Amino acid sequence: METTRRLFLKSGVLAGGGLLLGFGLSACTEKDDPGPVTAVTDYVAISSDGIVTLIAKNPEIGQGVMTSLPMLIAEELDVLWANVRIETAASDDKRFGAQFAGGSMATALEYMPMRQVGAAARWLLIEAAARRMKATHDAFTTKAGKVRHKDGATFDYGELAAEAALLAPPDPTKLTLKDPKNFLLIGKTQKGYDNPKIVRGEPIFGIDVSLPGMLYAVYLKSPVYGARLISCDLSAAKAANGVKDVFVLKGTDLHGLKDGIAIVATSWWYAQAARALLSPVWDEAVGKLHDSEIYSQTAKTLLLGEGEVKEKRGNADAALRSATHTFDAEYNVPFLAHVPMEPQNCTAVVKAEGVEIWAPTQQPNDGKALIAKTLSIDPAIVTVHMRRCGGGFGRRLENDYMAEAVAIAQKAGAPVKLVWAREDDVAHDFFRPGGYYRVRAGVDASGKLAAYISHSVNFTREGKIVQGDEVAGNAFALTVAPHTRVEFSKIETTIPTGYLRAPVSNALAFVHETFCDEIAHGAGQDPIAFRLAHLNAHIDDYNGDRFGGYNPARMRAVLKTVEERSGWRSRASGKGEGMGVATYFSHHGYFAEVAKVRVTDDGKWRVLKVWAVGDVGNQIVNPSAAKNQVEGAVMDGIGSMSAEITFSKGRAVQTNFQDIPMMRMPQAPEVDVQFVLSEFPPTGLGEPALPPVIPAVANAIFAACGVRLRQLPLTEQDLRAAIDTART
Repeated sequence: METTRRLFLKSGVLAGGGLLLGFGLSACTEKDDPGPVTAVTDYVAISSDGIVTLIAKNPEIGQGVMTSLPMLIAEELDVLWANVRIETAASDDKRFGAQFAGGSMATALEYMPMRQVGAAARWLLIEAAARRMKATHDAFTTKAGKVRHKDGATFDYGELAAEAALLAPPDPTKLTLKDPKNFLLIGKTQKGYDNPKIVRGEPIFGIDVSLPGMLYAVYLKSPVYGARLISCDLSAAKAANGVKDVFVLKGTDLHGLKDGIAIVATSWWYAQAARALLSPVWDEAVGKLHDSEIYSQTAKTLLLGEGEVKEKRGNADAALRSATHTFDAEYNVPFLAHVPMEPQNCTAVVKAEGVEIWAPTQQPNDGKALIAKTLSIDPAIVTVHMRRCGGGFGRRLENDYMAEAVAIAQKAGAPVKLVWAREDDVAHDFFRPGGYYRVRAGVDASGKLAAYISHSVNFTREGKIVQGDEVAGNAFALTVAPHTRVEFSKIETTIPTGYLRAPVSNALAFVHETFCDEIAHGAGQDPIAFRLAHLNAHIDDYNGDRFGGYNPARMRAVLKTVEERSGWRSRASGKGEGMGVATYFSHHGYFAEVAKVRVTDDGKWRVLKVWAVGDVGNQIVNPSAAKNQVEGAVMDGIGSMSAEITFSKGRAVQTNFQDIPMMRMPQAPEVDVQFVLSEFPPTGLGEPALPPVIPAVANAIFAACGVRLRQLPLTEQDLRAAIDTART
């Protein structure tokens, strides 16, 4: 029987006489049997003085949900934003349901439920006033935190809160929500709620946590992934200044505790200094064949053959043979590290009666389960306090640092704060997988794409595609060519991989949208006109799922807008400056972007400006935060073009920022952001603006100097050599 979800409410009275409104989701069946309660949470608390405290349920990693989700509640509650206070929810899946930051999902999942809880709270306050006056419910309205009777009587929310808390709440799904044209908060810029705390340097991040009697820990693991500890003399480290204990922990969990040596001291610096006195012996044989050069050579051989077919439509080989113009190119993208500015950290207290954790995490409830598994305890006695994350980008979907912290704290018998050094953060990341691709295409005599074949080499662990390297065919060309085939081959790896901002899409967009530009130029067509012609030809084919949810009309709208906004038709190319375009459908968002780039003869390149136009539905919740997300995605995408992680015998070669170039402020381009509102429900913005900027920049480099970029990272030396080759 199909399971759906059902909204429900409960209410209660605060100690101070105010309203406490609980709102959640319960499982129910198509026969409307309520079933067991799986999520109950308190989102709204109204004190007797009219101050409204709203709960932000999801982790805040810089995407703005601590502000935007409470905005949705406050809008329907009809309260002044100045009277709102916001608190981060406790981590509790039984009360709150899913709590996570990832996949640009918060707006898509919470837009209606959060509005409904605000509307339900408003209904309770009106009902309290109606009963007090012995009047009908529809005789009242609300405005700015007050309930008003049609005859003029007015009540502050705080005055009604205690009475409202005693009432049976309504079914929130049956309440009438505001018409968007009457929104007072949604769609209006609100500054990030804790921005002032960030500016003042207040301790709001995980790394800021401090507890009485707390010790500091460093955990030394093998640089070779999967290597077990053979031996280590701990005596010198134990005798070091400030060190309280040094001990070995054993573990084999890829996503949790692994073999290592813990150093616990009165300061982190003492622990880190003692670490240098250790000379562990690891069994590193497991990494022998896991080398970037070996991966590359293996991939080249695999791409010459045929792969396993993932998707197929028509007869791509025959269509390619009969094509007027054919194209064949190989691309590769590197492994990448997340490198959030705040390295991984966790503070833990382990006692017989329970475990308490303070951590910056994108999946707190998964972290709770991992802690329970690590210590062999009941998850019910684990409490996780969500802290603001100093960046995440997908890295904090993994909670291995939480497993390490609780294991160390249990052994140390004291509160412990574990902080990874930057070198640990790089060496023990869950990397964005590298990839190798061969793409072939054919254009017929009318200039239309007739055939498209994509062969990728993907990494596997024990024969299964690793995290972040899922085979996907949702590229522009694959949705418009009548004859297509997507195939893949495999390379086994020991390297831990995961999800980096816009996972999968951040690699595929570079490959397919750069190749699309090459096809357009090779066929003698303008790159935007080429894309529009194919989109127009498939507008009528859209039926909601043929293209995996991809709607050609929505992409056409953003592409036409960016064409006009960027002045594309009057652009000038060559002589060191050029403009490039790319589109991509990622995480339910449609983005078209144009980049303007300057390239000098010595290989230096800089992005001067990016025009980014997106369609993420019919409502932008917080415009300034939305613009911030697009700007950040653009910067991330451009920055990633200069970065890579390589491996030698199973270990990462790069160690710190001197090896991983980060974009500096003088390098940041101007970013012009525009949204096209459509008729569809709102979706998220953390990821969809990133994928197209990479190929847009690559295509702009071609327009500037004639060099086709098929390999990342892009270095000055490589670009200078390519320019010299192109001129000869």
